[in-house]
Amino acid sequence: MCCARDKDVLTGVASNLQASDKKFEIASNMQSVDEKSGISYEDEEDEMERDLAEDAVWKRIQQNTFTRWANEHLKSINKVINNLETDLSDGLKLIGLIEVLSGKKLPRHNKKTCFRSQKLENVSVALKFLEEDEGIKIVNIDSTDIVDCKLKLILGLIWTLILHYSISMPMWEGEDADLVLGSKGGPSPKQRLLGWIQSKVPDIPINNFTSDWNDGRAMGALVDAVAPGLCPDWPEWSPNNALQNASEAMGLANDWLNVPQLIRPEEMVNPKVDELSMMTYLSQYPNAKLQPGAPLHPRVNPNRVRCYGPGIEPAGVVCGAPTSFTVETFSAGKGDVQVFIENPIGHLEPVEVTFNNDRSRTYTVTYTAKMEGLHKVKVLFTGKEVPKSPYIVKVEGTAGDFKKVTASGPGLDPTGVMVGRPTYFDVFTKDAGKGQVEVIILDQLGNRNTTLYRLVKISEYVYRCEYVAQNIGVHSINVFFAGQQIPKSPFGVRVSPVADSRRIRAYGRGLQSNGVRVKELADFKVSTADTGEGDLDVKVIGPGGVKEKIEVKKVDETTYECIYKPMKEGRYIITISYGGQEIPRSPFEVNVGPHKESKIRAYGPGLKGGVVGLPAIFTVETNGETGSLGFAIEGPCQAKIDCQDNGDGSADICYLPTAPGQYAVHILCDNEDIPKSPYIAEILPKADFFPERVKAYGPGLEKNGVIQGQCTDFTIDARKAGNPSSLDVSVMDENYKSVDVKIQDNKDGTYKCTYCPTSKNKHTVQVNFAGSAISNSPFRVYVSEPTDSSKVKVFGPGVEKGVKAQIPTHFNVDAQGCGKGDLQILLTDEKGKQVPVQIQDNEDETYTVDYVSPTPGTYKVTVMFAGEEIPNSPIKVNIQPRVDVSKIKVDGLESSNVNSLRRKKIVVSMTLL
Repeated sequence: MCCARDKDVLTGVASNLQASDKKFEIASNMQSVDEKSGISYEDEEDEMERDLAEDAVWKRIQQNTFTRWANEHLKSINKVINNLETDLSDGLKLIGLIEVLSGKKLPRHNKKTCFRSQKLENVSVALKFLEEDEGIKIVNIDSTDIVDCKLKLILGLIWTLILHYSISMPMWEGEDADLVLGSKGGPSPKQRLLGWIQSKVPDIPINNFTSDWNDGRAMGALVDAVAPGLCPDWPEWSPNNALQNASEAMGLANDWLNVPQLIRPEEMVNPKVDELSMMTYLSQYPNAKLQPGAPLHPRVNPNRVRCYGPGIEPAGVVCGAPTSFTVETFSAGKGDVQVFIENPIGHLEPVEVTFNNDRSRTYTVTYTAKMEGLHKVKVLFTGKEVPKSPYIVKVEGTAGDFKKVTASGPGLDPTGVMVGRPTYFDVFTKDAGKGQVEVIILDQLGNRNTTLYRLVKISEYVYRCEYVAQNIGVHSINVFFAGQQIPKSPFGVRVSPVADSRRIRAYGRGLQSNGVRVKELADFKVSTADTGEGDLDVKVIGPGGVKEKIEVKKVDETTYECIYKPMKEGRYIITISYGGQEIPRSPFEVNVGPHKESKIRAYGPGLKGGVVGLPAIFTVETNGETGSLGFAIEGPCQAKIDCQDNGDGSADICYLPTAPGQYAVHILCDNEDIPKSPYIAEILPKADFFPERVKAYGPGLEKNGVIQGQCTDFTIDARKAGNPSSLDVSVMDENYKSVDVKIQDNKDGTYKCTYCPTSKNKHTVQVNFAGSAISNSPFRVYVSEPTDSSKVKVFGPGVEKGVKAQIPTHFNVDAQGCGKGDLQILLTDEKGKQVPVQIQDNEDETYTVDYVSPTPGTYKVTVMFAGEEIPNSPIKVNIQPRVDVSKIKVDGLESSNVNSLRRKKIVVSMTLL
């Protein structure tokens, strides 16, 4: 009655994928890796055309650098690339590298590659993952280019990985706010890296990633800027000793900053050094950490001191209100900071200098101007004035009313701010009078210099503060006006991880392409675990572009349940966005079919979930409905299906999942999903328990013997099943209504289960352990009505008057409504001898009993039902002779001597009865 077909829908690799035909695009060698990056192989095309030899300098340097970069990451999985041109051809090392970089497992692929088709498929898995899951724009490459070892395109692929994972994604400590918040949309990766280096090394003009590094001095300056005192002698280095300079600086970085030499010193000083190789190497410095025990010999350099803040702005400071500014000495070495404030009449004003003891070695300087006019602010480091000192500050007016200042904007909302993402808020000072606006942002540890921010005046009375938080946790945003905190300040803002829509998972019946029908509730869930905070937006567009109503309910902190009810047939489009970005596979297309009624029912644990490597079982009952029954399983891997026809209109279905994830279980009748199909089953990874070792036994599981209205029980023995896990027991009658089950834990690994059936006929008992059916489950139990022998009726000629010896007769027994029970008939003569009887079951709870009495006399008929004698039993039956002697007539016997020897003729006539 049933057939099964496997439907393999692989995550990331569809079974019909033609790896050799599918084209991918990769932002690589052939054109700009980023529209704003300014880096393009086309820019160097003329040079490449002049030097196409296999050992071209740029190609050799780039291949070496990219190989070393890849191997630094592959070390964690004990893999190594010896030849970048050939070692990625089977796709396995490429997949391993991407898994390390992304921190994610790639979809199913070929672990052994004996054939070209398997290599092509592996590379296709990797490229498709980068494009669809990681959101990396890809152009002009397909899997054949990697398998065929085309070096130029392979280098482009590796550069794309470097650009995304090493340059674009990481947040850098100490990064200047203007670099992050500068132009609309932010700087390009090249601009960002170059800007960071320029801010660290202001003493040397660095404007590119090639020639400005050839003499090695810039390298020494950068190392000393990242770790002051590690390379203090670089200013005395001669440009003529380029290789020695580069070797010393890069050696110190390798030993004490954990910056591997992805490019060699001799390659760096080569006039044809590759720009992308230099960017790859230098991208390690922003987050380099100084190791304990480093040989530091710091030099004092006041020219590296930076000063910033409202207290040294040319205008804005008012009388009577505290103002402040910051002095940063990180790159200047160790020394004392002195600040002097000279008022218009030449007197010094009191000033407070506080060391913040942070990584940037900053000082907060606070003073209060007492008169209007020009003030001179002198800043000295180790007794010498720093650049731009003295600062001329015009003090004008008196402090306004801070209570009239307000602030608002997304950057002050309690939630919604994400780490590494720019946000802002506005400060409104209308009617507040004169005063400076100042913002101090403290991270969750109270540090004030970890958050990049910039305060700009956008109109006469409105200031905008743009900031980028670099740490997660609750931040305190303090807004001051004229030296006083404005109302509601400080503002508490929880900074969350970046909302990564690519990690959102949406699953459920309501997203399946087929199966949903008109007027059915279609549901699905959205999981936002490990994705950061963001707003979930779900839209359902029905036929004709009509927006459908959908209910979105938050189940827990990371799970949302979505339900909609389609009222028309046709195509429905469901879009799901998180944090303003669509999630993978969105929009979903759902084809809603017409409403359909069906008698077919399905139940069992395999429709809800299961465990990898264990059979997932469910049952389908047709209830007399005709049609071709079929099954299909869609999920992360192929699942073999077995179908057992029970011969009673039902079938037990078993499928074996081999990978965790959500599986769509389609139950089809004449190739159409039945109502409620497909079912979504959550398959969990293999764990340390064994449902197949659980045993269940007892009268409550026997096929026969359970009586309606009488409680029965059975025992579950889970002692050999491994770690304790969830036990689920359910009993269902023939109308699919549940029967209450009481489970008693015996505290020894066994359980006693008791249930009381209230209806008769078939009941189904399901026993599931850890979401999987145990051996022999489901159990089918046929419940009988309770027996009542008093209702048994006996009638018919065989128990009435007129029964004749040696003549067949019969009587009837009516046990309808008496419950299930065996009928026993005992027929005995006057001497107690048993007479054979034949009992015929009419299969409608009535019986016919045939017998033949051998001799006349009084017989007893004893009737037993369900082991009990019925009322009026035994029944006495008078068996008459076959001939009635009272009706015999004798002629010819006149009055005479009967002893006479005279022969007489006697006629006897008998009437046979």
